[in-house]
Amino acid sequence: MTFFTRDKKPTIWNVAALSTVAVIAVTVLAALPGNEQVLSISLIMGAYYACVCVMLVTAFFRQLQYDPYSYNVIYYLGFFLFVFSLLAYLVLSMTRVLSVPAEPNIKYILTAMTDSARNFLSLIAVYIIPFSVVLAVSNLFLIYHEGFRAENILGILLGLFLIAGLVYIRRHGQHPSGTLEQLTYSEITMSLVTSFYLYFECMMLGSFAAGLIAAFYEPKPDKDIVIILGYSLREGENAVSVLRKRVDRAIAFRKKQLAETGRDLIYITSGGKGTEEAASESRWMRDYLVARGIPDSRIVEEDQSTTTHENMIFSKEKIRDINPEARVAFCTSRYHVFRSGMYAREENMQAVGMGSKTKWYFWPNAAVREFAGLLFEHRLKQAVILVGMIVLNLVLVVLAYTA
Repeated sequence: MTFFTRDKKPTIWNVAALSTVAVIAVTVLAALPGNEQVLSISLIMGAYYACVCVMLVTAFFRQLQYDPYSYNVIYYLGFFLFVFSLLAYLVLSMTRVLSVPAEPNIKYILTAMTDSARNFLSLIAVYIIPFSVVLAVSNLFLIYHEGFRAENILGILLGLFLIAGLVYIRRHGQHPSGTLEQLTYSEITMSLVTSFYLYFECMMLGSFAAGLIAAFYEPKPDKDIVIILGYSLREGENAVSVLRKRVDRAIAFRKKQLAETGRDLIYITSGGKGTEEAASESRWMRDYLVARGIPDSRIVEEDQSTTTHENMIFSKEKIRDINPEARVAFCTSRYHVFRSGMYAREENMQAVGMGSKTKWYFWPNAAVREFAGLLFEHRLKQAVILVGMIVLNLVLVVLAYTA
């Protein structure tokens, strides 16, 4: 897979159109008398889920080719996991139904569909519980090494949220007894909760996967400029270790590029001087590069930036002076590649990232931040799709209890 090789941004509005057709078809068939349409409803829903999966996978790979540092990468992959889980459980339910000699009825099929999200969540509980524990433990290590900050407890909060959802679904997931109205109300409530949680968890997995894809991507050895992103030196030896790993990764890339293509590059060391720092991050990286044998003529300092976004803004100004048509890469810690790439794209830079080795406890919290950013930045798109899926499930619930 290569990044930035496609000019047109992928869109998936056809999913909305297909969803509308599926809802109408299922509603019409369920209203017909008899059980002859049971197989037809199952086939329609299976075909619908399968088509949506294909659309999302296609959009995912096209998005990587168009812009790999977009929340759409997370969105397409996460939503694919969500729909695929529904398809998988529908296939299992139909296999079970067809193996029973008795004639299946519409109510049974529709109930199986509405139960799919709930049952899938029960199946992945063995993953969610240890995952939540890892999130909490990684945050404790992060707080121990980096100090307490509000953003350093995101993993703990998310872990508690995930476990609370599983507890609720397990306690209230059994089909209750009561009047038809009570049963319908209970199933609607459970459908809302399970749809939300399953969607939430799949999008979270999409966030982790997108971060890993960006972190381990290896840029082509054809770069003119590599931006090395700074890290606050006021955090002592830990900061020095982080910066050293970033610079070493950039040096290794130059060595590989020279060996494979003979093409040299220029480093932009990007990072200003904080109030508690003796020297700028840029100067520290420059001195380290020179000590490692990099010619001073191949280094340009950018010492004004104080944030990752400013790294990209001020580095772009340097690139204009060096070569506006330069092929650019940036180097940062692995957990930081995806977000850094987003800032580069905001400045219309088609820069690809490379990640340096990162301590394990940085990863979970960084992925949680990306996920939180996804929910906030694309809240309208997220709401439209999630509401659409919830409406589909609600229609199935109503049809199941009125069939």
